[in-house]
Amino acid sequence: MIKLVLDAMGGDHAPQAPCEGAVLALREDKDLSIVLAGVPDAIEPYLKDAGDVRERVSVLNAPEIISNSESAAMAVRQKRDSAVVRGMLMVREKEADGFVSAGSTGAVLVGGMLRLGRVPGIERPALAPLMPGAKGQFLLIDCGANVDSKPEYLAQFGLMGDAFMRQVMKLEKPRVGLANIGAEEEKGNQLYIAAHQLLKKEDINFIGNVEAREIPSNLADVIVCDGFDGNIILKYTEGVAATLMSLIKRELMADTRSKLGALLAKPAFARVRKQMDYTEVGGAPLLGVQGAVVKAHGSSNAKAIRGAIRQAALMARSGVAAAIEQKISTQSN
Repeated sequence: MIKLVLDAMGGDHAPQAPCEGAVLALREDKDLSIVLAGVPDAIEPYLKDAGDVRERVSVLNAPEIISNSESAAMAVRQKRDSAVVRGMLMVREKEADGFVSAGSTGAVLVGGMLRLGRVPGIERPALAPLMPGAKGQFLLIDCGANVDSKPEYLAQFGLMGDAFMRQVMKLEKPRVGLANIGAEEEKGNQLYIAAHQLLKKEDINFIGNVEAREIPSNLADVIVCDGFDGNIILKYTEGVAATLMSLIKRELMADTRSKLGALLAKPAFARVRKQMDYTEVGGAPLLGVQGAVVKAHGSSNAKAIRGAIRQAALMARSGVAAAIEQKISTQSN
């Protein structure tokens, strides 16, 4: 039985979306239990129709809420009764296997480092979402945790990405690429040139630089970059996907012939939409901390929360943190 703590007060649609997402996840996974951390009086109304899974749901009183507008470091230190702090401490004390939140990204990052703790040897944890590609999913690491990075951080991102894809996605030899402005080894700024040299020395299947236009083609299974570039790649991809789907829908409804074609192609479009839908994945794993932590999108609905919970449970079952620790230890020796 996997036990996860879910921040019931985090996100734009809290507590409704987290609570309903938790119920969906519990109905899907019979070997899962969830602790809803937050304000009990706000949580309980959304559990009235959860009778079939109610015995696997508990409510943790965590009345303090960390907003996106306050200092994450200060809030994590001062708001000890927040869902982020109490949830991270439960994972640290082995009272839970993982933590999920759609709340403040900064609070999750700081909480992961200060309250949960980093994997030994890891200098900076990284956010690493699975992204849709032409032939399957790839891991983008980092997508926002470290906007100012050092070459050593990027080298460790490559190691963590390799460990994640092996343990969770069951890839025997994941291809690790470095996002860059050119395929040549000498391309890029000083950060990326130095990171390239470090990645070459690591015990991973490093394939070199990957240009932005090649990222969606699944040239690599892991795309390494600093948090600034990764966040731009992530959000631009989300925007392009939404725009393309909107344009296609508009043109298919433009005339009778297009509408007939749309009717015939409807199953295919549904499959494409599902592949591009971020709610299917749910969130970004925070790799490099001692446990399974997933940061869900702030605008997550119940379906997205279910996806984030599913991902955290998979991480906990596959032992990603231990695999990363072993990888870092092996490289250090």
